[in-house]
Amino acid sequence: MFGLEPHVLLLLGVCLLAACAFEFVNGFHDTANAVATVIYTNALRPWVAVVWSAFWNFIGVFAGGIGVAMGIIYLLPVETLVDQNVYHGIAMVGALILAAIIWNVGTWYYGIPASSSHALIGSILGVGIAFSLLPGSRGAAVNWSKAGETGIALLVGPLLGFALTIGMMFLFKRFSPSKAIFKEPHKRKPPPLWIRLLLITTCTLVSFFHGSNDGQKGVGLVMLILIGIVPFRFALDETKNPLDLRESLTKVEYVMSRVNPAELSPDDQKNLAEIQAETGDLDRIFAGKTDIKQLPQQTRFEIRRDVLLLTNRAKKLLGSEKVSLSTADRKTYDDATKEMKTFTDYAPWWVLLMVSTSLAVGTMIGWQRIVKTIGERIGKEHLSYAQGASSELVAAAMIGVSTQFGLPSSTTHVLTSSIAGSMVASRGVKNINPGMVRNIALAWVLTLPVTMVLSGLLFLLFRAVLG
Repeated sequence: MFGLEPHVLLLLGVCLLAACAFEFVNGFHDTANAVATVIYTNALRPWVAVVWSAFWNFIGVFAGGIGVAMGIIYLLPVETLVDQNVYHGIAMVGALILAAIIWNVGTWYYGIPASSSHALIGSILGVGIAFSLLPGSRGAAVNWSKAGETGIALLVGPLLGFALTIGMMFLFKRFSPSKAIFKEPHKRKPPPLWIRLLLITTCTLVSFFHGSNDGQKGVGLVMLILIGIVPFRFALDETKNPLDLRESLTKVEYVMSRVNPAELSPDDQKNLAEIQAETGDLDRIFAGKTDIKQLPQQTRFEIRRDVLLLTNRAKKLLGSEKVSLSTADRKTYDDATKEMKTFTDYAPWWVLLMVSTSLAVGTMIGWQRIVKTIGERIGKEHLSYAQGASSELVAAAMIGVSTQFGLPSSTTHVLTSSIAGSMVASRGVKNINPGMVRNIALAWVLTLPVTMVLSGLLFLLFRAVLG
């Protein structure tokens, strides 16, 4: 299978199972946030809610696209993504998956809502930084511009969730015809029909958008595994003909030819020379080819390497103040590189199926611990109908917007912050349970540094063992 040696094939299987395990844990860790409100307000019976949420998580993975998935992949330096050494790929993905799972399972065991997104991103950053410590890495550590975008998105989300939920609670108090929605739900009676429908709708939306956002992280993780361990097979989208890259390549070469080397700094001149070397290598690969069958299998990874390196370096070069190009030339470059990236940024349908199934099954198992924390332990009062509806309405909107812009969003951070906001809106700051909030905040603060250190050490250990 895939032309791999038996032991490498075994390691591939182990890594894929570990990726499924991460999404499985993500399911019962994060998705509990979606079902907590409908369960604690008696809008749905627990198992009905869990199965319903699992179904919409499954659908969300297929509908979410791959923008977030690629954002996760490109947190790593490009150099790690164009390394043909299979064992280096195994060391990379093995370290980051294991670190993320260890942290997720640990926080779940103690019933603390911690972000699977932060755990995965911290693990990726740790691997990237550890890679920079290796000889010959040229100092490449992390794609800090992409990491900055991700960090801002994950930081702003909880703050907005907290504030917007307070505003939503105000609107409920101002315009709701029933004051009963602000009281503790009856233990055996469902809420009024309109609020019940609203709660089910928001649960559905949070589940769907969780699948479309967090599911993409799992997709990105699986693609890292496939590209790292089976580079020749999964380097490019097999539904596309690599020879079609030539038109975009010609446009990139035209724009680069318009750059005047004499105006550039020594670093920019070196960057331009490397870009020209990559485009020249692509020209060599495509020279005289008229049919895809004329391209040897190993050239697929070479094409991927050249596309990633030249687009990355060209982006840096065109960001230099010394490069003077017209708006039309820059647009030509942007359009050409976007087309080129469609060949490298993809995910097969079976990867989506594998991730969505793992997420859905995880949703239906192990959800009780986090649900109890969300429903009972963040605030000092039982979750009311209005608190549940406002929290999930805000969370669904924010996760959906993040997915639309291809940014990772932490369902856990957004929803727990929203729940806290609803408690404050109800009876003030004293209505928040300080002990539980302190534990949650501590988990949030520690997630990134702990997973970074853990994954970095595991990566260096695996590289030393595997060579």
